[in-house]
Amino acid sequence: MPVLYAAITSHGFGHATRSAALLSQLRSLYPEISLILATSAPRWLLEEHLSGDFLLRKRTFDVGAVQSDSLQIDREATLAKLQDLRHRQEELVREEEAFVRAHGVDLILADIPPLMMAIARRAGVPCWMVSNFGWNYIYEDWGGPFTEFADWMAELYGQCDRLFRVPFHEAMAVFPRREDVGLTGGVSTIDTRAGAPRVGAASRATDSVAHLWRVWFAASSLRAPRGAS
Repeated sequence: MPVLYAAITSHGFGHATRSAALLSQLRSLYPEISLILATSAPRWLLEEHLSGDFLLRKRTFDVGAVQSDSLQIDREATLAKLQDLRHRQEELVREEEAFVRAHGVDLILADIPPLMMAIARRAGVPCWMVSNFGWNYIYEDWGGPFTEFADWMAELYGQCDRLFRVPFHEAMAVFPRREDVGLTGGVSTIDTRAGAPRVGAASRATDSVAHLWRVWFAASSLRAPRGAS
């Protein structure tokens, strides 16, 4: 059974719902897939967009931007968290490498924590990413003490095996292998008759994004079994 580990940034809900749409499409194409989701996004949000079983691993591998509300960014708090993340890098990589190996992960898909590249390299599995921007792009614009973190992330992103670049993107030139794909979308599952308090989406992805999975399964079928010489 193929095992996919999806690492999702914990900044906001947009990355989580986008990733869930892709994973939902994957499950419809390949029901045998085993899914692991590593994120601090709440389970209820993921379940609104992704049906079926999945293992939720509560982990945070990036910072994004610390916000006091939907509009105000606290740059000092963001910088402090970035410094802590960099300080804990080796601990996080070592711990997650062990988890990836223990669970027989075949592929890591990240949206879009750069630290996943270090984990993937250490664990010896490919890492693909999907996004319309990298966190280095955000921190480069902030400048000052954030520049060193932008450079650190750009170096990690530069090791990415494949980027699926979705619309409304920045250049993402630090990624060596880029493939432009379409938007993700969803079908509302809100129960208007019952006045449901939350709006969900029965997730699906565009045909161009679904191509991602066909590429992976074609490549996986050619790989030697684990432990083979």
